[in-house]
Amino acid sequence: MPLKAYLICFKGVLKREFLRFVHQRTRFLSALIRPLLWLVVFAAGFRAALGVSIIPPYQTYITYETYILPGLCCMILLFNGMQGSLSMVYDREMGSMKVLLMSPLPRAWLLFCKLVSIALLSLAQVYAFIALGWLVGVEPPLWGLVAVLPALLLTAFLLGAIGLFLSSRIRQLENFAGVMNFVIFPMFFMSSALYPLWKMRESSEWLYWVCSFNPFTHAVELVRFALYLELNQTALLITLATTAVFTLLALRGFNPERMASNTKGKG
Repeated sequence: MPLKAYLICFKGVLKREFLRFVHQRTRFLSALIRPLLWLVVFAAGFRAALGVSIIPPYQTYITYETYILPGLCCMILLFNGMQGSLSMVYDREMGSMKVLLMSPLPRAWLLFCKLVSIALLSLAQVYAFIALGWLVGVEPPLWGLVAVLPALLLTAFLLGAIGLFLSSRIRQLENFAGVMNFVIFPMFFMSSALYPLWKMRESSEWLYWVCSFNPFTHAVELVRFALYLELNQTALLITLATTAVFTLLALRGFNPERMASNTKGKG
């Protein structure tokens, strides 16, 4: 296939996702309102109960709002990644992706275009949320807003890859929302997004280890450290490895031979 065909495909998928996003204004608002409720309302109630001591990457005592900001940014990426995968289920059955999946273009390129589109849309919403965070007094370093960009992109790719892997396993649109509830909420609440892991360990040792093995925890920590101009090498390696694993699983799930065998099995 000529290079032009790859570029046309990338432009088409990206344009379709952005047009869909523009026409669904409530999607943008809901993506901001959900984390804003945590930042403004819930944080006010949890501030006294969940005081945060001096822990890396912070150099002083911090407010609870400051601590949860990176976690809420990843929350936006998480919900957008799963929502983008929901559209993949729809498009695969009756939309544009059904046509693209029958094209001679490699499946890897099609999924890459989809992941990039989801990631770019998510980034726009994350930075809009950070801007709103400044209005309520949560002010990360300005250079941190630049340094965190690669971490946000990698996290968006990870969560998009997990979503695409799940969408490759789900054949009916009606089943997707139910499955997402068993993925999104455990990943989010059993992580360091809302509370440090040492506080989780004080409550339950086994729950601490579950949170430690949650890939979302390491994605949150990668973003948290990058936002304050530090690199968490462990979180980076785990996030990279997990992204690679789920990307390969998603590619295998969208393999033409496997999809054909599944269709015959259903028939």
